[in-house]
Amino acid sequence: MTADEFVRALEAEVQALLGRLAPDDALKPEVAGDLNVVNLLRVALKNEIEATEIAARWLVTTDDVDVKLALARQVGDEAKHYRMIAERLRALGVEPASFDPLAKGYGPLFKYLDTLTSTVERVAAGQFTREGIAIVKNRQFIAFCEHAGDRETAALYRDVIEPDERYHHELGRRLLGRFATTDGAQDAARRAARRTLELAEELQRTALTTGGIHHAPGC
Repeated sequence: MTADEFVRALEAEVQALLGRLAPDDALKPEVAGDLNVVNLLRVALKNEIEATEIAARWLVTTDDVDVKLALARQVGDEAKHYRMIAERLRALGVEPASFDPLAKGYGPLFKYLDTLTSTVERVAAGQFTREGIAIVKNRQFIAFCEHAGDRETAALYRDVIEPDERYHHELGRRLLGRFATTDGAQDAARRAARRTLELAEELQRTALTTGGIHHAPGC
């Protein structure tokens, strides 16, 4: 199939899975403590620092200028999100410097993404699929914040973070259309996207049995 046909087909596959995820069953990370905005923002800091770092690692290992610029934009956005979330935590009475988001190490999705070496795999797994997941997760987190009466955090995600993640996803779509031009490249991209979704589901199942956490934001 053509690259455009492949991108549309992969988008449909990803959205079909995401569309079946009800809010209380959606892509749950493990977190200690009560289910509240503050603890979910702690999860968000880990997500953002991992997203910043994986994009930075890929940035310095690609020779393609367009890909470099796309990743540079993402590095800047994810780092901005980290700072804004840290400020929001501070406003809620929690000093972000009092804990290390990576104290338990990198998550399994980060570790998988770090193994990818080809541009088409990275774009499919990272910007295209992971950012697609983030859009869904952030919508759910916005609803959670609004239900909890935290309009400021909801506005931060609705007005700044989610639009950035949508932009990253669209960047991934455009780059995938450029690189997924052969059967081999399309197969690699499909495998990477599917594995990313599988890992997200595995995190969901783990969190359901250990913490009952839901509505956590994406990155």
